[in-house]
Amino acid sequence: MRIEVRFQGDVAILSLDGRFLAGGDGPYLRQKVKDLIDAGVRYLVINFEGVPYIDSTGLGFLAGSRITTQNAGAKLVLTRVNEHVKNILDNVRLTQFFDLAPDETAAVRWLKGHKSSVAAADSPSATPSK
Repeated sequence: MRIEVRFQGDVAILSLDGRFLAGGDGPYLRQKVKDLIDAGVRYLVINFEGVPYIDSTGLGFLAGSRITTQNAGAKLVLTRVNEHVKNILDNVRLTQFFDLAPDETAAVRWLKGHKSSVAAADSPSATPSK
C-alpha cells in the first residue's frame, strides 16, 4: 500500500492506494498518523478511494490510528470508503467509531467547521458515504 500525504491548510490528507493487508501496511499507516500528530497536526482525513480491500489486521491498525488521534485531541475523518470496506467496518461494528464523509471536500469542510468540541449529531457520518 502507498500513502501520499498532502495538506489543505492545517488539514493533513492521507490518500491510500492499494490493498490494506496484514504485514507492513497497518504499522506504516499508524506511524504516519503518529508522525503527523507529533508534528502538531490536529486534523486528518484518510482517503480510501484507492483501497479496494482491507483485512481484519488492517482494521485493527485503522482503529489504532483513531485512538492515537483521539488521545492527542486530534480529529480524524475517513472519506471515499467503498462498499467493501464499509461492510467490513459495519460487520465488526467499528463504523460507529469513525466519522465518514463522502469526499475530501466534505471532510475538510466538516473539520474546518468543527474545530472545537463536536456534537455527535453534527458528525459527517450523517452524510452517506459513497
